[in-house]
Amino acid sequence: MLDLLFSFEAWASLLTLTALEIVLGIDNIIFISIVTARLPMHQQPFARRLGLGLALLMRLMLLFSISWIVGLTQPAFSIFGWVVSWRDIVLGLGGLFLLAKATIEIFEMTEGRVETSRPGSTTMAAAVVQIALLDVVFSLDSVITAVGMAEHIEIMVTAVVIAMIVMLVAAEPTARFVNNHPSVKMLALAFLLLIGMALVGDALQYHIPRGYLYFAIAFSAMVEALNLMAARARERHRQAQTAKAGQAASDPAGEAAAGEGEASAADAGDPAPPAGGTGTAGAASAAEEERETAGR
Repeated sequence: MLDLLFSFEAWASLLTLTALEIVLGIDNIIFISIVTARLPMHQQPFARRLGLGLALLMRLMLLFSISWIVGLTQPAFSIFGWVVSWRDIVLGLGGLFLLAKATIEIFEMTEGRVETSRPGSTTMAAAVVQIALLDVVFSLDSVITAVGMAEHIEIMVTAVVIAMIVMLVAAEPTARFVNNHPSVKMLALAFLLLIGMALVGDALQYHIPRGYLYFAIAFSAMVEALNLMAARARERHRQAQTAKAGQAASDPAGEAAAGEGEASAADAGDPAPPAGGTGTAGAASAAEEERETAGR
């Protein structure tokens, strides 16, 4: 054990395996976020922690049963020359379940059936059962990858625990982000369809390199992030234009009211002109009348 602490190969293997376990856990986080979104709001954080805790427990149990894991990859039976192992069966069933679940969710979103997908539309028991079923599939895939990349059980366990801690930290913000943005949720469901198809392909012994899948997921996520940024920019521009139009509409009314006030004040302060005329001509006419009256 102490030799591993001073081994460069052991540290390199740990870092590589930890990064891979985190990447492999993304689909698990997405699925847990979608399933727990149907629970009442106060139960969702506990359900997410419970689901990830079950995933960690499942992975550790499988890691300490490496001989059983290796046995799962051995041929179990054959059909017309097609050799089937128990791993193929588990991955195939998990992939079909993932395809069915994602398809149902997409159908309900596109049909606008919010009553079946709103918080409180499912129970804790139903959510835990679905999470546990998929944890078996994801854990099996993850552990087989770990066994193929590392030679020491200590490195495998450490990598799995570190990856699970990262997933626990990222679960809450990821779930809020996915559930608050319908377009992101639709994209996440498309990811689950892609992963389910890859699992079915593995079961049929047609392996799809995971690098292609995760590149497609990363590229789609980047495009969606740009769409969200553009939507926020449009909203800020629209609000600025609305505020500017409202200010422009209110200014003329204020100026007109001020002008009317000044005109009223001027009218009230100026005395009425005399009846005999206005200005100098009126004053001269009044003086001439006074002289004529005095002469008489």
